[in-house]
Amino acid sequence: MTFSVWAPGKDRVRIQVDGVVHEMRSDAGGWWRADVSGESYGFFVDSDETLLPDPRSLRQPTGVFGPSQVYRHTFEWTDSAWRGRALPGSVLYEMHIGTFTPEGTFDSAIARLDHLVSLGVDFVEVLPVNSFDGTAGWGYDGVLWGAVHEPYGGPDGFKRFVEAAHNRGLGVVLDVVYNHMGPSGAFLDRFGPYFAGQNQWGPALNVYGPASDEVRRYVVDNAVQWLRDFHVDALRLDAVHAIVDHRATHILEELAAEV
Repeated sequence: MTFSVWAPGKDRVRIQVDGVVHEMRSDAGGWWRADVSGESYGFFVDSDETLLPDPRSLRQPTGVFGPSQVYRHTFEWTDSAWRGRALPGSVLYEMHIGTFTPEGTFDSAIARLDHLVSLGVDFVEVLPVNSFDGTAGWGYDGVLWGAVHEPYGGPDGFKRFVEAAHNRGLGVVLDVVYNHMGPSGAFLDRFGPYFAGQNQWGPALNVYGPASDEVRRYVVDNAVQWLRDFHVDALRLDAVHAIVDHRATHILEELAAEV
């Protein structure tokens, strides 16, 4: 398989796959690639010997400081009859997976969905499930947006939750955070110009400065992933006033059009 990572302006990028290190080749767009077989992987950038997870990781089985894990979207969905429902006039229940049940997992939350249906809930709004440092937290300090927090049940656990909700007539809204990265485990700046200054919560993303096209793509691809691969019905964007963008087309407009 081909592994790739965006690291513009770097002199050398190596990938470690299942414990073996391989050199990567670069192209004009700042992407580095290597054709290697394996499952557990991470990157060494320039002379830094710190193994870094993939900025576009889909799974972090040992947390945000550990290696990334290849994840394949082979989940067999059974919600093909789901046609969605309208947001206007609906009742939303905001849910933090970590505290909704004593177990704090997607699977344990599924067992209580029927209770929400009996209450008259139409949508479950799930607080951020992206990977963050530690096991417990609100989720707003995520640092690997594409990887579902492993202590909750990982990507397959989230898919089971969404499917179970749909099969009970419940829509799923996912809370996402594109205004900053968390303070712990945010390694994106080791790869390239992902960050541009700070806001009150942490490093802000470079969505309008030099080399920002790929950073904007990073945001948009993440949003589309939740809808396409996880069958989420809608996204709730956190603190959009803190997303600074001076380009002709604001990132929020670009995001809305793609979604």
